[in-house]
Amino acid sequence: MKVIVLGSGVVGVTSAWYLAQAGHEVRVIDRQPAAGMETSFANAGQVSPGMSAPWAGPDTPRKAILWLAMRHRPFVFWPVPDAQVIDWVRRFLGNCNAEAYARNKAVMVRLAEYSRDRLRDLRTLTSITYDDGQHGLLQLFRTQKQADHVGDDTAVLDRLGVPYTVLDRAGCIAQEPALGAVAQKFVGGLRLPGDETGDAHIFTQRLAELAAKAGVVFQYETRVERLTMGAGRIAGVVTDRGTFTADSYVMALGSYSPALLKAAGIRLPVYPVKGYSITIPVADAAAAPVSTVMDETFKVAITRLGDRIRVGGTAELAGYSNTLREPRRRTLVHSVTDLFPHGGDVAHAAFWTGLRPMTPDGPPVIGPTQVSNLWLNTGHGTLGWTMSCGSGALLADLITGRRPNIEHADLAVSRYG
Repeated sequence: MKVIVLGSGVVGVTSAWYLAQAGHEVRVIDRQPAAGMETSFANAGQVSPGMSAPWAGPDTPRKAILWLAMRHRPFVFWPVPDAQVIDWVRRFLGNCNAEAYARNKAVMVRLAEYSRDRLRDLRTLTSITYDDGQHGLLQLFRTQKQADHVGDDTAVLDRLGVPYTVLDRAGCIAQEPALGAVAQKFVGGLRLPGDETGDAHIFTQRLAELAAKAGVVFQYETRVERLTMGAGRIAGVVTDRGTFTADSYVMALGSYSPALLKAAGIRLPVYPVKGYSITIPVADAAAAPVSTVMDETFKVAITRLGDRIRVGGTAELAGYSNTLREPRRRTLVHSVTDLFPHGGDVAHAAFWTGLRPMTPDGPPVIGPTQVSNLWLNTGHGTLGWTMSCGSGALLADLITGRRPNIEHADLAVSRYG
């Protein structure tokens, strides 16, 4: 079967890889000159099944109001006159209850655990490297109140069999020795030993090279303009380099998916939630993190990637703006220098922003649509890197007609009605 994948981020490239492995003839179309150049370029670097959770929770509205009053706030909202964001926020608030949170988190952890296992298989099969590490993740609690509420998330981890350890201050320092220099700034943490780290951009580019050797055609520097319909199916993809046709089409364009799907009569509630990162050279390896430390207060992830430290965070609702805002950089710098004051050379930090494609309930949208030859693999939010291999493998199974290894009906777009 001929399949066109729209998008060459980490989700699009993993989709292409698994489709090619299933024997399909695959073409990937993207406006960028290479793979992994947008949202996958400089994310926080975590492969974090244990941290996979929806942002919509029973306490999120209250927290969001408090965050807006913080100097180094993890959430920023720039009002835009946009019906899309109004609908998204309405749906988001509808998921801010305990029942929806537990349900959505279970779906996300299921997919993320499966994805982490597929990533391990892929490393074994291809020997791919990407500044990867398998040293777990530490969620760091600066306050006793944060530590006291750790059971809110571990209950779901218990139900799903995800390993974890609740640590006191000494236990955190044993996992991340550099924290010993700032021991007075935190009270404990939650360690997730099954979580990993790695550079999503390097991974995406190297997997694209392997996919190309396996026969996948990458059509770069090609802007997708619209989908054309015929007889209730997708008839082709119109681009600035001509029209391309296939038997099936995969939408993996992240935040830009909803606009193109309108032509097919599909309203996809995915909205860009802007994130920021800085990447800094390691100045002192002994004073730098070993793996990922999640600063719970500022919702900032600090990740070791070889000889670099990636610091990522912030949720900013600002439409499709790619403006780099200095206050967001200051928050990232504050978190990393507060916890690892001598670990990195902040004066040489590279500042970046990207648009995360968020669904209002949390889980991505993967699977068929009412258009028989159109498939979705989008809406992964902050977890595209974490869920990429599992999402690609699941989609390839569905398109090929094989029975997937995990439950998947609750990932389909049909859940939105």
